[in-house]
Amino acid sequence: MTLPSPDNLPADADTPAANKLHPYAQLTPDHVLDALASVGLYGDGRLMALSSYENRVYQVTLEDGERVVAKFYRPDRWSESQILEEHGFAADLMAAEVPAVGPMVLHGRTLHQHEEFAFSVSPWRGGRQPELDDFEVLEWIGRFLARIHTVGAAQPFAHRPLLDVETFAIASRDWLLTHEIIPLDMQATWKAQCDIAIKLIANSALDTSAGAPFGLKNATPIRLHGDCHPGNILWTPLDEYGRGGPHFVDLDDARMGPAVQDLWMLLSGDRRQRTHQLSALLDGYEQFRSFDRRELALIEPLRTLRLIHYSAWLARRWQDPIFPANFPWFGSSDYWRGQVDMLIEQIEAMQEEPLAA
Repeated sequence: MTLPSPDNLPADADTPAANKLHPYAQLTPDHVLDALASVGLYGDGRLMALSSYENRVYQVTLEDGERVVAKFYRPDRWSESQILEEHGFAADLMAAEVPAVGPMVLHGRTLHQHEEFAFSVSPWRGGRQPELDDFEVLEWIGRFLARIHTVGAAQPFAHRPLLDVETFAIASRDWLLTHEIIPLDMQATWKAQCDIAIKLIANSALDTSAGAPFGLKNATPIRLHGDCHPGNILWTPLDEYGRGGPHFVDLDDARMGPAVQDLWMLLSGDRRQRTHQLSALLDGYEQFRSFDRRELALIEPLRTLRLIHYSAWLARRWQDPIFPANFPWFGSSDYWRGQVDMLIEQIEAMQEEPLAA
């Protein structure tokens, strides 16, 4: 299969016009330092790119030795109002003494513009990924998530989207098929399994009908982290004052959705292992906030939504050079054969009894 070239790339893909460099090609070290200088922060020249695909994120050392994190938002992904809602959510969490890292207020604003890029600056916070095979760590993270969700449930997002079937599955499937991303030898097979999976999601757990509140059933949508995988949690050891533990550093995918969305990506292994992990998470969670056990039926449908959306996300971002460099296996018949196999596994998983804890 050949992915769309710059000459025939669909207009709604996240790419520049044909034969032009991707916008991030213009984000040179000098551009980053000039952006920081525009808000009164002067780097000493030391920059380190941090792991991020959607945005470009840099650790910058300032002239006084302080380190900050500069985040340059992908053009045209979020509106200004949506980015500011992310910042407002982070501010709400910090006001409630939840250990999250939000952007700094500089010249009365958290969102700034330098030439074509919107950017924010946050304090640098170190840490490592948590040890998720330690049930005490999982229980601690559960308490942390409950505190986040207590703040998240206080009010809804007005501009940020809902995690739903239409956006993550149906629109992703249709985009991939319309733009002929899937090789012909796998297209019909993938579509058949994708259609079955989407029907199961809609009929058993998530609801796309117009009369369903927020497009969901068995769940009350709240403001979520939205992308709660282990890489987005940093862990610091306890100091002599008892300070430390987990903190989040990225709310870029925050949206409305069911609370269980922020739990299921922390589960791994076979069913027995995932059951024990879930029990530890909920033991901690329910010390601070009640959890509706009906949402456990959403775990496999949510996993399936992410699976379908992931392929469309890669295809839409393919003209950003960082994607071919980091996902060279994407797009082949073998890749799509693997996607079919995973869809079949998810179809079976969605027909099993939900995890119980």
